[in-house]
Amino acid sequence: MAIAYPWRGRAELHFALDADGNTGFQGGSTAPLRLQRSFRRGDGRCELPLLHTAGGLVGGDELGVEAHLAAGSRALVTSVAAQKVYGTRGRSRQQPQGLWARQQLQFQLEAAADLEWLPQETVVFSGGLFEQHCRVQLGADAHWLGAEVVRLGRTASGESLGCGQWRSQLEIQRQGRWEFVDRLELGGDALGAPHGMDGQPVFGSLVWASPGAVAAELLELCRADSAGLPGSLACGALERGLIARYRGPSSQAARFWFTRIWARIRQQRGLAAVELPRVWPFQEAPL
Repeated sequence: MAIAYPWRGRAELHFALDADGNTGFQGGSTAPLRLQRSFRRGDGRCELPLLHTAGGLVGGDELGVEAHLAAGSRALVTSVAAQKVYGTRGRSRQQPQGLWARQQLQFQLEAAADLEWLPQETVVFSGGLFEQHCRVQLGADAHWLGAEVVRLGRTASGESLGCGQWRSQLEIQRQGRWEFVDRLELGGDALGAPHGMDGQPVFGSLVWASPGAVAAELLELCRADSAGLPGSLACGALERGLIARYRGPSSQAARFWFTRIWARIRQQRGLAAVELPRVWPFQEAPL
């Protein structure tokens, strides 16, 4: 009988300005991660999609993404499709408690660099175990925008997360000083608790780490952009930057709101208007 070994995929990304002020890209990856063709946007930003060729994660799989942005460079990194995490608890007599699938993210931004980390959502199947650790190191005047959306169970098929769990840890430092730490775990009683998911299947989080405080007017605009979307949506200021949370029935609603916030931030900073990544669902129009 064939033995299935876990994946240990890695991607290393390096972005830097060229002589014309555009951001160029070099890097490499190991299976099941694959780097797709990068695109240069009108403002010189490099857009890079990542593809997970294995079709999903199972217990024991580990993925790692490292990105280094040289001073002044700008990049947008996204994923080609939603990430699936298959069920593992109760599936094996040898490992009845299941095995965790893990993803490690490390982003290092030099002075005035700008990274937008906007992958498509993660879907954790019933009994799935997924843990993500994201560490961001920022230089002076660097900006980092990151978002994640997770669906707990394939609810369209009547499936919940069941005995599965999802964990996420985000750590942001700027020039060696801690700016933000966010640790989350969803599973068990938290799935139904009023201060947890309250029975809702979709959770989303967006964080913008900026060099300075956020204007109250921007926060009000971001909150107004949630109008008409189902779920509980909240947006607040960090010491430097902002955070938005989504809890509700629709991953599309979370994507739409986060895309609108992303556009507001771009506008606030005087940057080029948002262009949706080419690999995102073409039929959607969140703006």
